[in-house]
Amino acid sequence: MLNMKKREGFTLIELMIVVAIIGILAAIAIPNFLRFQLKARSSEGKVNLAAIRTAETSYMSEFGLFIAAAGAPGTLPGSTKAAFPAVGSAGGFDTIGWRPEGYVYFQYAVALPSSGSPGFTATALADIDGDTTNQEWGYVKASTAPMAVSACVVTGVYNPVSATNDLLDTVGPCNAVSGTSVF
Repeated sequence: MLNMKKREGFTLIELMIVVAIIGILAAIAIPNFLRFQLKARSSEGKVNLAAIRTAETSYMSEFGLFIAAAGAPGTLPGSTKAAFPAVGSAGGFDTIGWRPEGYVYFQYAVALPSSGSPGFTATALADIDGDTTNQEWGYVKASTAPMAVSACVVTGVYNPVSATNDLLDTVGPCNAVSGTSVF
């Protein structure tokens, strides 16, 4: 009778199959994770534009005018967050009482019409995926002659149904590529 030892462990083939399966799962999961991460970063711009709209509308109802605000932070943050200017140095944003919490991915600005008619255009600009193509979100308050800030046009934000910039009083992308990424 032969005395056979029972061998325990995995064969090289079994280990290679496990590594291949993990590689396939990673190839599927990593791009999805990056895409969801970019979508979450994009939502910062939309949420803050809605807050700017509310602050401007509140200020208008109390004082009878909208307030312009220069781009803040002063430089485009890019794919990393940047500090928003300190209290007292954010210009029009201090006046209307709006300030984001912590660091931001977007640069925010508000422009008023040069004609003195009511209304304003607020924009959020960022390159969150680092592909040198800026994402631009905007809000155009209905007016006879609002002023454009950045690439948001005075006729409204981008409407995917009509493929034109005709949406007023809505937070949305300034163009067809905003809200998309390289992933």
